[in-house]
Amino acid sequence: STHMSSDRLDWSQPPPKEDGTWTRRGGRRPFHEDVREIFDESHAMTTGINFNEYDKIPVEVSGRGAAEIGHIDCFVEAGLDAAIVRNIERCGYTKPTPVQKHAIPVIMAKRDLMACAQTGSGKTGAFLLPTIHRMTEEGPPPSSVETVQNGGRWKAYPVALVLAPTRELASQIFAEARKFCFGTGIRAVVVYGGAEIRLQLRELERGCDLLVGTPGRLTDLIERYRVSLSQVNCLIFDEADRMLDMGFEPQIRRIVEQEDMPTSRQGRQSTMFSATFPREIQQLARDFLNDYVFLTVGRVGSTHSSIRQVLRYVEDTDKYKDLRRLLEDQSEEGLTLVFVETKRRADELEHILCRDRYPATSIHGDRTQAEREEALRDFKMGARPILVATDVAARGLDISHVNHVINYDLPHNIDDYVHRIGRTGRVGNLGTATSFVNESGRPILRDLWALLEENEQEVPSWFMSLMRDVTSSKGSRYGPGKGRGKGGPRSASFGSRDFRQHSSSSDFRRFEEVDNGRTRGLSSPRKGGGGITRRSTASSPFVRGDGGFRVLYGGMTVLSVQQLIREAKARKKRDVAE
Repeated sequence: STHMSSDRLDWSQPPPKEDGTWTRRGGRRPFHEDVREIFDESHAMTTGINFNEYDKIPVEVSGRGAAEIGHIDCFVEAGLDAAIVRNIERCGYTKPTPVQKHAIPVIMAKRDLMACAQTGSGKTGAFLLPTIHRMTEEGPPPSSVETVQNGGRWKAYPVALVLAPTRELASQIFAEARKFCFGTGIRAVVVYGGAEIRLQLRELERGCDLLVGTPGRLTDLIERYRVSLSQVNCLIFDEADRMLDMGFEPQIRRIVEQEDMPTSRQGRQSTMFSATFPREIQQLARDFLNDYVFLTVGRVGSTHSSIRQVLRYVEDTDKYKDLRRLLEDQSEEGLTLVFVETKRRADELEHILCRDRYPATSIHGDRTQAEREEALRDFKMGARPILVATDVAARGLDISHVNHVINYDLPHNIDDYVHRIGRTGRVGNLGTATSFVNESGRPILRDLWALLEENEQEVPSWFMSLMRDVTSSKGSRYGPGKGRGKGGPRSASFGSRDFRQHSSSSDFRRFEEVDNGRTRGLSSPRKGGGGITRRSTASSPFVRGDGGFRVLYGGMTVLSVQQLIREAKARKKRDVAE
């Protein structure tokens, strides 16, 4: 969204009147927050907005009644609550982004939504604004139950739940939620691992209407009987593909299917945002969303023209020398994000840069939450304008004025490449992404070439020569490969379109299974992808299905062997490869 100058904001005006029904929900005391602290101007956009190009991004909407829902061209057209409109003004947002133009009316119409939008497209506002509006419109649940004392402990009953893959993304969503909730009486709380749980419990006890959290920490709090999901009527998944990449599918399915959360039939509205739409996400959408609207902003899993992509052939031994040359040649002041593959490389590169008097910091999975927050704060404020990061920082980080992303080490797959370079060129800003390429990057060269061609980026002749030596990799998303159709940068099987319009695809074989007396439709995303946590009538602890064995526990299908292997690999990727 466009950001106005702080000179245009009248901070002397009082906040909107609080809604008393939310303010005193469950008998809690009213809470007061400082307007300047919430609407912190340090996160303002500082680079020029290129909305002329941004508005040209193609948008596709499908689903029952999608055409009748329409879109908005300004926030006023959405009919949002007056307090929310005032908060939008305080943030300085004047024009909705493409995803906001189409997603807000869909969510306001109380329809489920599956949205595929590029990184930095304004997704957070797209789901928070209509969700908070619904809460102000409907008020607290009729029971007015927010916390219940149980053995001296208090349990929180959120009405809206946002799940995010990382603590950084959860914290950023929470920061935006506080802004949009200001003056409404609605209280947002964030929970995530890697931080002191006692402080988070204290925040929950003060009241929780909108809960933002990571799946692992939320599961922990549910097990401690400190959070109930029985009042949740708005469920939101942000960066759903990243959550699956990190092995969170069992926790997600437990949260949605095995706890006390209302089902879609009981009125729960579900919204899923994902930058890519692989088969696993299609499966998740099919299981959790009901009669949903499918929204694509830009090309799914692609990048946009506001990012200039540059390739440099650099041997491993010459990478640091070329990095220094890039840093010295930068003409614009701004932030530079350098991606590496391992935690050790991140530490080493930060140390060498600081030794050579380059103001650098680093972030990776072994850092404590306090260290990560300090590094991000120094980076955002420009105290250390060079951030060395592993892929833990590749998704969801809302750092608005990154001018340059450098892939010091190429990632192993094209999705990670897309999310890495998406840290620049955000919300219409112009940016540059430079990648160091050599023979070690072979796994993604073909996909990278197709992506560059699709976005009309310059492809060096040496890159073509290097790529000719690379055979088509199995599972290549962009290039020709097994099961990917005949040529073209992307086939429908990847999911660039609403797969429901192509229901004949063999990727989804629909079958019926009895679940506690109810018949529910399930789907098999691929060979060996047996269902998770599905009721089975078989007596054997192992059941053959879809090319793999599913493990049963007490009659409950828990995990397929293939899924156990995939999740072990995901954990290894998260905990070791960094």
